[in-house]
Amino acid sequence: MKNKFKNVVMIFLLFTSFTLFAQKGDSIDYEKSVVKTINDADIQWGPCPPFMPDGCNIAVLHGDPSKNNVDVLFKVEANSAIPNHWHNSPERMILLSGELEVTYKDETTQIMKVGSYAYGPSKKPHTARCGDAGPCIIFIAFEDPLDAFAIEADK
Repeated sequence: MKNKFKNVVMIFLLFTSFTLFAQKGDSIDYEKSVVKTINDADIQWGPCPPFMPDGCNIAVLHGDPSKNNVDVLFKVEANSAIPNHWHNSPERMILLSGELEVTYKDETTQIMKVGSYAYGPSKKPHTARCGDAGPCIIFIAFEDPLDAFAIEADK
């Protein structure tokens, strides 16, 4: 009888601890989720760095550009050339509109079409050109704070 009582108490304690743990999880302050499209009126487009082409804009979707893990939209007009530059952070990109030629240093030019994914290593110089299929809008996820540094062409 003692063993039965002991087993019942153990089961009760286990059940109670799991129940309390599960209830505690309900009180977590979750970050708000985000769902956006490229046409949302509340997206706040701002200017790109001065070395980027005219008409270039960037919008922060999530995060703080001065901190790790920031998601942005990057937009350039059709037939725009993005000059040679690099970032401290690796970048993960998905082309949302247009057609984009991307060339990383010492690599063959790749053509991104809508839905294409690209990974750019940190500090690796690259150029790009938006074709004539309309503006190029790219989703970019940066691991480290957002930055971009122009590489001057040899004179």
